[in-house]
Amino acid sequence: MSDETTNPMREQIQAAIEENPVILFMKGTPDQPMCGFSARTVAILQSVGQPFAAVNILPHPAIRQELSAISDWPTIPQLFIDGEFVGGCDIITEMYQSGELQQALGLDAGAPSEGSPAPEPQPSEPAPLSIENRL
Repeated sequence: MSDETTNPMREQIQAAIEENPVILFMKGTPDQPMCGFSARTVAILQSVGQPFAAVNILPHPAIRQELSAISDWPTIPQLFIDGEFVGGCDIITEMYQSGELQQALGLDAGAPSEGSPAPEPQPSEPAPLSIENRL
C-alpha cells in the first residue's frame, strides 16, 4: 500500500540542505536563539558576515529525529555547508578559531589571531510575557 522508503519530513530536510548553501538547524531563530549553543553558532556565522538559512527544530520534534538520521549527529545545532554536514557548536567554534570555517565558507577573512575566543552571542531582549486568557 504505502512505500516505506518515502519519508516526507526527511525529504523536506534533505531538500532544504541541498537548496541552501549554508543552513543551520538550531533551537530557536537567529534573532531569538533558545539555547546557548545555537546562540554561539549564530554569533560566529554573523561575525564572519556569512548569510545563512536557519531552521527552528523546536516546533516539530520529528525534525530533530530525521535530521539526526541524516547527519548521524545527535545534538543541535547542526551546520551544513554546500550540502555537507560540518558539525555542531564545538566543532564550529574550533573551526572558526583555526580559520577552517572561513575557508569552508569561501571567505577571505582568514583565521583570527591564535587563541582568540569565538564571539559571544549578544544578549537578546526577552520575549514579552504571553498570557493566555482562559476566562
